[in-house]
Amino acid sequence: MYLAGICFITDQNICRLPLKEMTRIVLDYGIRWIQYRDKKNTRRLIYENAIEMKKITSEYDATLIINDHTDIALASESDGVHLGQDDLPLKEVRKISGQNFIIGISTHSLEQALDAQNMGADYIGFGPIFHTNTKDAGKPKGIKALKEIKKMVNIPVIAIGGINSENLSSVLNTGVDGIAVSSGILKGDIKTNIKYFLDSIGRV
Repeated sequence: MYLAGICFITDQNICRLPLKEMTRIVLDYGIRWIQYRDKKNTRRLIYENAIEMKKITSEYDATLIINDHTDIALASESDGVHLGQDDLPLKEVRKISGQNFIIGISTHSLEQALDAQNMGADYIGFGPIFHTNTKDAGKPKGIKALKEIKKMVNIPVIAIGGINSENLSSVLNTGVDGIAVSSGILKGDIKTNIKYFLDSIGRV
């Protein structure tokens, strides 16, 4: 499965397009990893949306990760789940999901990152690297901390938080395996933004 490059995180607060339309647009423009993040809808609707998104991502051989909800990820036959620090413990998710199910987890310190690696995470998200309004994840960690994480952690490291065209090169220069982006893609022209991110990653 695709665990590098760009992970697009859905955000219907930024983009008012219907979720299915948003999904197909970013896939058409080259995204191959989507995290469905939904903090406002009912779990039933999140499940129904996940089913529809999985149908679409399968057409593009793209990876679909569900944020927070392990049961919905499994029931919708999505490729994996992305956990927060307060969600079901990673080791318990692995017990019920099996080895082929992708498990990622948000981390905000070296200790959390190493714990995630030791518990069998397939990748970690680390951040926020810069200030972001997308999610409340505390004080920005900065490039120096990201370099340290990449140096100490052996599983894929995905940088997240406030990443845009102006600071992208500094993030990529740390050697991270990928970036997670929401507003950096959705604000402005989506096609132009995705092309810039993909071209920049291709040059590293």
